[in-house]
Amino acid sequence: MYAIRVLRSHGMPESALQQVFRAVVVSKLTYAAPAWWGFTTSTDRQRIDGIFRRANKSGLWTSDSPTFEALCSSADDELFTELYIH
Repeated sequence: MYAIRVLRSHGMPESALQQVFRAVVVSKLTYAAPAWWGFTTSTDRQRIDGIFRRANKSGLWTSDSPTFEALCSSADDELFTELYIH
């Protein structure tokens, strides 16, 4: 998030900042999420949701974007679809 603030202070457009957020932060959080998401506690999930709430306040993640839980569910569905196809 610090790097995104630095990019913003150097004048990077908002749409580019949103792309950086998705490419860096969201991809790091969703990497291997099907393997670890089921082991998270409610406190863990609140902390992750806090990241997205702060991103929403700063304009990096819109309120109509999917929640992190929805992203994890989608990743689960894709994983199990691939397993059943092959």
